[in-house]
Amino acid sequence: MKLLFVADLHYTLKQFDWLLAQAASYDAVVIGGDLLDLGSALDSGVQIVVVERYLERLRQKTRLIVSSGNHDGDGRNAADESVARWLKDARLAGVAVDGDSAELGGARITVCPWWDGPASRAELEAQLERDASMPRDRWIWIHHSPPSDSPVCWTGRKSAGDEFLRAWILRYQPDLVLSGHIHNAPFVNTGSWIDRIGKTWVFNPGKQIGPCPTCIVFDLDAMTAEWTSLEGRASLSLS
Repeated sequence: MKLLFVADLHYTLKQFDWLLAQAASYDAVVIGGDLLDLGSALDSGVQIVVVERYLERLRQKTRLIVSSGNHDGDGRNAADESVARWLKDARLAGVAVDGDSAELGGARITVCPWWDGPASRAELEAQLERDASMPRDRWIWIHHSPPSDSPVCWTGRKSAGDEFLRAWILRYQPDLVLSGHIHNAPFVNTGSWIDRIGKTWVFNPGKQIGPCPTCIVFDLDAMTAEWTSLEGRASLSLS
């Protein structure tokens, strides 16, 4: 059972094209947030239409799991917090998205939405509590921001991770947490693409320019992870 993980594509269409070319070789593709680019001159509504088409084409090739990031919001909840409402359309097309719990080869995958304040954070905490009681061989979280106080959230100057996520990891001890958000963490001194908190392995593939995104391939049978970037490859046994 092989899973391909990327994050922070930020409307880089050549990297979406690369993902389309690779998708059929994997049992699942996971995108860990920031599919859109709010800094782009292109209207976010146009970006959403294009990305939705990519998601539909990816879904036709393999199982697809997508979480939102801070660049993906297109609406507000009752507490005036940013939410990615457009991803609901992807759910209707058969994609596992924010708030979903997917089963993959005995692994339970919890798809965490980007939280923008106390209300959406409380909803995510309730989601984790609910999924904690579900049967599984392994538990995997997709959460755009990495945990705080970890090399996977190191910017080169400061730790920029999510302190609440770190507390949830310590409480529930999932097997794997797949994140992104801090683009340069794997490429700066004392940063990394991988860390361990208790028994939980946490990951951040980082972001790079060019037609190929940084990515991590997980073999859930052999429990290995292989990170690929412009700097080369690195692999690790997770057993």
